[in-house]
Amino acid sequence: MPAADQSAPFSVTLISMPWSIFNRPSLQLAALKAYLEREMSVRVELCHPYLDVAKALGIDTYRRISKSGWAGEALFAGLLFPDRREQAAKVFRQSLKDTDDRRKVPNFDELAALIETTCRDWLAQRSFQESQLIGLSVCFNQLFSSLYVATLLKQQHPDRPIVFGGSSCAGKIGHSLQRHFPQIDYIVDGEGEGPLLGLCSFLAGQAGSLPERLHTRKEHSVSPCPELADLNLLPIPDYAPYFSEMHRLFPEQPFIPILPLEFSRGCWWNKCTFCNLNIQWQGYRSKKADRVAAEVETLSQTYQCLDFTFADNALPIREADRFFQHRAQTGTDCRFFAEIRGTTDPDRLHIYSRGGLRTIQVGIEALSTSLLGKMAKGVTTIENIAVMKHSAACSIRLEGNLILEFPGSNEEEVSETLATLDFVLPYTPLSPAVFFLGHGSPVHRDPQKFGINTLLPHKKNRLLFPPELLIGSEMLSMGYRGDRKRQRLLWRQVAGKIKHWQQFHAQRPKNSGPPLSYRDGGSFLIIRQERPDGPPLQHRLRGISRQIFLFCEQIRTKTELQERFSSFSPTALDAFLAELIEKRLLFQEYEQIIALAIPWQSP
Repeated sequence: MPAADQSAPFSVTLISMPWSIFNRPSLQLAALKAYLEREMSVRVELCHPYLDVAKALGIDTYRRISKSGWAGEALFAGLLFPDRREQAAKVFRQSLKDTDDRRKVPNFDELAALIETTCRDWLAQRSFQESQLIGLSVCFNQLFSSLYVATLLKQQHPDRPIVFGGSSCAGKIGHSLQRHFPQIDYIVDGEGEGPLLGLCSFLAGQAGSLPERLHTRKEHSVSPCPELADLNLLPIPDYAPYFSEMHRLFPEQPFIPILPLEFSRGCWWNKCTFCNLNIQWQGYRSKKADRVAAEVETLSQTYQCLDFTFADNALPIREADRFFQHRAQTGTDCRFFAEIRGTTDPDRLHIYSRGGLRTIQVGIEALSTSLLGKMAKGVTTIENIAVMKHSAACSIRLEGNLILEFPGSNEEEVSETLATLDFVLPYTPLSPAVFFLGHGSPVHRDPQKFGINTLLPHKKNRLLFPPELLIGSEMLSMGYRGDRKRQRLLWRQVAGKIKHWQQFHAQRPKNSGPPLSYRDGGSFLIIRQERPDGPPLQHRLRGISRQIFLFCEQIRTKTELQERFSSFSPTALDAFLAELIEKRLLFQEYEQIIALAIPWQSP
């Protein structure tokens, strides 16, 4: 590599490949650019070739493939490994059928040819002669596309060092990638700002050692590189390059981007046995509410956007409370998506809703308390139902998964799940998610505890990678042997019931109000209950029956009910509760009870 011009700033090109969501800029690239340019004399160019691919394929096709995950990886695997093209096509077709079996699967060869042309054209239109370092952010579903473009870059610019970083490069996964793919010169393991800054300083001749969380094939002295202690000191992400590319490729602007935000890094719970989302972080840290509020205001006004998505694994509760309380007092109509730990506090959700939180991703994962215990979720079934109910009452859309085929689950847990599904019918359906073994998760670290006796490369990776590259490899998704056949049989009925749940909501008239709601007449209640197999039912509760139902809007215990309504004999109270549970207007778990209907909301 030619010696750098000491009078010019160090030059870095950072790239985000498909299958990033096309209507969002890359938070990783924007954050790194802002940080590097603040900390040293450096010129950072950001590239978002996923926009070029979205333009070439069409937005609808790109969106469909990016939602599938494996389908997108298969397209680039066929380009990266031409000898595996037939197997890649098989993965592509099956992956799209698994996610949407009602639509025609696009032609694999046509799409692959179009993507290849788009990537080569994108490279031909750019000169990397001045780039002294090229970096690729590799997160979910970006591995094969990043390896492919890195291969093309090395063919054209063999002397340009390439660094990979991101959640798909953490720990042993990064070491494995570097062993098998010579186009990768450096790997950032974990948080990117410090290691990337250290690498730039090293290549610019300003540092004699590499940061310790940056891996290379060559032996170098290393220096400590701790994670950033205070996220409030980070600069605001620079999304200007994304908007410039978007306006060039989509001059008619068919969409207004959603801007990613970062409130925290890591997960303050970090105990779920199936989760490997935090293997790149060494601890949980968060920003202050006023800092995030200022960031929202700056980004909104700079880019004239009103929709934001938090990239956090779990919002920090106290600071999130303060943030949404502040947002509720502003005059701008900003709207937010966030992933949160389930909260059974309706007042908190009302605050969040008034502050603009419109959609939440909650780790429901199971509707069996026993299974939730195996998953170390720290919640019970009735608490999961409570967050589903309270979110609906606050007009917050809840998105969540129900994990099927969790290793070691049993008949009783499946039966409990099936019974509970009848009670959550009125709420937004969960998505079925067949368990996958994530590298670095507690299940992966202690597989025998969960009935797993053999760890293997994931079956789709066995199709996409040449066999020799799987020897000793570590991947984010893994395969295993254990009780898989038994689990598939156990959970088949649950998958069918979820499908019927989804169909019930899909077939409901739009703008028809909640499927289970009540109107309060002061001395009586009228409850309206939609059913999948007949006309809606109407229920009227009078006097003390009304009071009991309203008292159970939050989770209550039998003891609380008996103390509050002592004029009811225990026998009469039990009979009344049993009647409403039979009608699926109440849910009971052990000694806890919650009413399921929400106040009527005008469509």
